[in-house]
Amino acid sequence: MERETDQPAEMSIGAFARRVGVAPSALRFYDDCGLLRPDRVDAVTGYRYYAPEQEARAVAVRRLRDAGLPLVDVAVVLDGSAEEARAVLTAHLRRTSELAAATRSAVEEVLRGLPSAGRRTVARLGGAELASAVRQVAPAAAAAGPPALAGVLVELGGGEVRLVASDRYRLALRVLRPVALDGDGRRLLVAAAALREAAAWALPEPEVEVVADGAGARLRAGARERELPVVDEEFPDYREMLAALDAPRGRVIVDRRALRDAVPAEGPVVLRTARDGAITVGGTAAGGTALRGVVSGAPPSRVAFDPAVLLPALEASVGPDVLLELASDAAPVVVRSADQGSFTTLVMPVRVAEG
Repeated sequence: MERETDQPAEMSIGAFARRVGVAPSALRFYDDCGLLRPDRVDAVTGYRYYAPEQEARAVAVRRLRDAGLPLVDVAVVLDGSAEEARAVLTAHLRRTSELAAATRSAVEEVLRGLPSAGRRTVARLGGAELASAVRQVAPAAAAAGPPALAGVLVELGGGEVRLVASDRYRLALRVLRPVALDGDGRRLLVAAAALREAAAWALPEPEVEVVADGAGARLRAGARERELPVVDEEFPDYREMLAALDAPRGRVIVDRRALRDAVPAEGPVVLRTARDGAITVGGTAAGGTALRGVVSGAPPSRVAFDPAVLLPALEASVGPDVLLELASDAAPVVVRSADQGSFTTLVMPVRVAEG
């Protein structure tokens, strides 16, 4: 835990974060990316300290990130020429306008299809927030195989609502902070298809309640209710799986859509990194699509994935950037949204021969 300092010439990471309006974790992330280094790092404690003259850059980073600008483009706007900054911002404005129009059309179509009409634990959440979490997690449930893996685990307790799903090749976890949570801790394994339908039902509601009692489990919005069919199976101990992960050797941050678009149509997809920070995505043969991004640490130079496993993880993420934490070419890869630390996906790599 990083402590506060009374020195007027510098600020601790907590004080600086409050001053510029970002989370301390975001400042650590920007440090890892080389976008905003602390003015000083204590050699003994590792505490980060920031100077007052760094405020303007931090606020500019926050505003550009709030606008959805990828980290690589943020660096261009802040450190490049005026012409480069103008080109990047104009292109981003065009992309966001197109995305907003597509999003509006998709949401309106979904809304048109929505229906008009002992121990007790109740968690109150935003309807759209719950629907978003289900959208991210449910695709990781197994389409076939053991019944326990065909559902989504809904955990209520500890001040959190957790949604977890795994098909053995990937694991998706989303942590939600409910408006209120009353009652004992509960674990509900809900059929993935039924949970998707319930999420669509909850989407237009400002708030919904997840209710679990002797009568079963259900969503409730005012006088309306939607049953959550619970599967009588034991979900694997995902917490133990997460605790057993090796520490990452390196991290790769790239534009999420660019990475998605670089995945080849057929065969394994291979992510390659070089010592000079170059990032390439392609098939097993040498070459591929070069991507702009940030490489930190010493990640394995080559990791291969099944596109059918990697692509859903990228689609489920949010924000313009994606962060991959790599321990080895055979260990699970942690895929995180750079802007949403509450959502994590583990993706198993595959072994392929170099072409």
